Amino acid sequence: MIWSTGLAGLAVGLLIAVVTAPVGVSGAVFLLPVQLSVLGVPSPAVTPTNLLFNVVAGPGALLRYRREGLLRGPLTRRLVAGTLPGVVIGAVIRVFAMPGATVFRLLVAALLIPLGLWLIGRTLRPARPARSAEPSPRAVTGLALVVGVVGGIYGIGGGSVLGPVLVGRGMPVARVAPAALASTFATSVAGAAAFALLSLTSSGDIAPDWYLGLACGLGGLVGGYLGAHLQPRLPETALRLLLGALATVLGALYAAQSLR
Repeated sequence: MIWSTGLAGLAVGLLIAVVTAPVGVSGAVFLLPVQLSVLGVPSPAVTPTNLLFNVVAGPGALLRYRREGLLRGPLTRRLVAGTLPGVVIGAVIRVFAMPGATVFRLLVAALLIPLGLWLIGRTLRPARPARSAEPSPRAVTGLALVVGVVGGIYGIGGGSVLGPVLVGRGMPVARVAPAALASTFATSVAGAAAFALLSLTSSGDIAPDWYLGLACGLGGLVGGYLGAHLQPRLPETALRLLLGALATVLGALYAAQSLR
């Protein structure tokens, strides 16, 4: 049973990362329902397990983006500076204030459905130039802080939220994706460490499922590299629609699960 679970996690991690890496999403947000509903990972242990997936899978896409010189720049630094402290705060909230899976799923759905639909609408019907100006550096850092808290609670690293918001505000996917994945990796390292420390002082299923997280992460490591390799070959409009569709579908999935 352990081998079959590990192989399933490896395959799921690979497939998810291939699809999500081109738009700056690690894929952990799509791994959550698989862990909760198929693999039976308890809550809140599912959150640090997802963060562990990001830690292992992240270098695959980042290596590819680094070779292409896409990780340098102020956007990456601003996102990391905001999300790092946020994810620690989110981890504490997740353990002590929000352990229930039902509330967890409802909040994910309420966040991602409107975000995905908004991005699809902005892509199909672009706003006028005056309204689509890029956010200021201070606004980017503030957004990253909030998203870091969200990522610490949900175990998603934050790229699935930062990507749609920044792209919807006018930034190109090719610029946002590497920076979002870099911040996801950095915050996932900090978040996984925070959960590991909290598990030493708290009762319950708080520590990550190390075996499953590593298995999924190895699949994501390969899939992320392949997905990042595909990104330059995909048109900007297709990437934006893919990002919006991924967010919308995931939110709908969580809403359906929470109403069962």
